[in-house]
Amino acid sequence: MRLGIWRWQRKLKRASFWGRVFKVTVLLSLIFLFVTFLPVLIYKVIDPPTTLLMWIRWAESGYEKRYPRTVKKWRKLDRISKPFLRAVIASEDQKFYRHNGFDWDAVNNAIRVNLSTRRKIGASTISMQTARNVFLWQKRNWLRKSLEIYFTVLIEMTWSKQRILEVYMNVIEWGDGVFGCEAAAQKYFKHSAGRVQPAEGAWMAAILPNPRAWPTPAYRSHVGQRQTRILNAMTSVRLYAVSP
Repeated sequence: MRLGIWRWQRKLKRASFWGRVFKVTVLLSLIFLFVTFLPVLIYKVIDPPTTLLMWIRWAESGYEKRYPRTVKKWRKLDRISKPFLRAVIASEDQKFYRHNGFDWDAVNNAIRVNLSTRRKIGASTISMQTARNVFLWQKRNWLRKSLEIYFTVLIEMTWSKQRILEVYMNVIEWGDGVFGCEAAAQKYFKHSAGRVQPAEGAWMAAILPNPRAWPTPAYRSHVGQRQTRILNAMTSVRLYAVSP
């Protein structure tokens, strides 16, 4: 009799333990969802004032004052020149309006190239880059990549394509201490993002894969070749729901 009671008590304790584990897991999951989903909802209507990358670059510089820690001037999508927008889409994500955050053809191609050659190429869409730049850090690891996928799904679910593109244009790194399209246009061409011409937009789009190195004279030829390809590709890029 005592043995039966003892076994029954053990089963109750084991069930109680796993019940507590389940409750803690559910609670932590709800907290994670709240902490991550709330800023996505906020940034749907409020412009992100800063990004983690801005603070990282500031710290890497030795806390130099010339490195911005906030977005100085936000440009609404209809205040950015259409050639500039077309150039960025042509360079970074030509299927931007046709996918739900992930370009699976590019993913498959990247896997094939990375496994069969010494080249390392990525398959990040504009949506993925936006998620990474607004909510995460740049160092590559599995944790960051997993969170990047998660945040990409969230912003694709809650933001419009126009909102994703607008945030991307305003927070992306465009040079050493240069963030956003307005700062880039002012630095490289001495006028606003709203006045960027096709060749100028293609050049700025060409340096996006390596914005701190490629603006330098050492990469002039490479950037020029990319600029030409982007100019040719821009003719097939159509913008949706952007005022003329």
